[in-house]
Amino acid sequence: MSPARPFRPPEGIKSSADVDHVLLTRFNLPSVGAESVVRAKDGWLRTRLELFRRYCFPSVLQQSDQNFNWIIYLDPQSPEWLVRSLDDLNIHGTFTPIYRAEVGRGELLEDLRAVSGARRRELMTTNLDNDDGLASDFVERLQAAGSDGTRTAIYLAHGLIRNGSALYLRRDRSNAFCSVREDWDAARTCWSDWHNLLGQSMNVRELAGAPAWLQVIHGSNVSNRTRGKRVSAAPYLGTFGRLLDGVDDVGRLDLMRDAALGRPRRIALDSGRSLLKHAAMTVVGKEGLDRLKAQWALRTAPQRDA
Repeated sequence: MSPARPFRPPEGIKSSADVDHVLLTRFNLPSVGAESVVRAKDGWLRTRLELFRRYCFPSVLQQSDQNFNWIIYLDPQSPEWLVRSLDDLNIHGTFTPIYRAEVGRGELLEDLRAVSGARRRELMTTNLDNDDGLASDFVERLQAAGSDGTRTAIYLAHGLIRNGSALYLRRDRSNAFCSVREDWDAARTCWSDWHNLLGQSMNVRELAGAPAWLQVIHGSNVSNRTRGKRVSAAPYLGTFGRLLDGVDDVGRLDLMRDAALGRPRRIALDSGRSLLKHAAMTVVGKEGLDRLKAQWALRTAPQRDA
């Protein structure tokens, strides 16, 4: 993919940082369904902390626009070693840790107002998983998109997927790095629905351009998998930096082999999964689908970190 031109908002859109922008991260917030099974497995928290340190935390630190706040939600029963480790990382107040057993809409809005100060007319919330990373201009591009005054889900459509030492370029029009920009009055936030269903209740804007996010494939993923086309890291080092350390150089022959064999296979597998997911959603709905995921995830007896 050739380097993209700098993003410029379309005519009629106000481009301004005049918005209360908050990143939202569930670190180990108690949850139900498939994720609760995985979260209970031995070592899950230690693996997540390692990924957070390597990818998520440094990618937020390197944002070119620091006009935002960051809330990280944690289980009140979190082990002491986790609390201490996060406190050591957060010596400069990069994020606000909040310990809650659950976060309903009322609690979320209360926390958003307290952390941001609610000084502006509009609120923008962005989901960030604790095992993923951001390009250094992620926040800058989101805020440059401006607002047309209506509640809107915003997606930076292009990103990278890292699986070990291999890197892939992916276009995902309703990805998990979703944002919602809206008036504070009756705000719903980016957590009001699944990231790929926000468009059912609000307007959607898809922003093109260079890769803006990095998904990391690892052993405790619930839904993420390798997708997209194999690429070299070189064109993306300027905005992802050390997040791409250890990615293999890939030659032209490897890229051709992936285009001919690897990518078609991934597309076929992904299409099959999508059809099954759509069928399950039609029959059993969101809650039923999550129960099915939980049954699939429950392959070993769960154990908790000490």
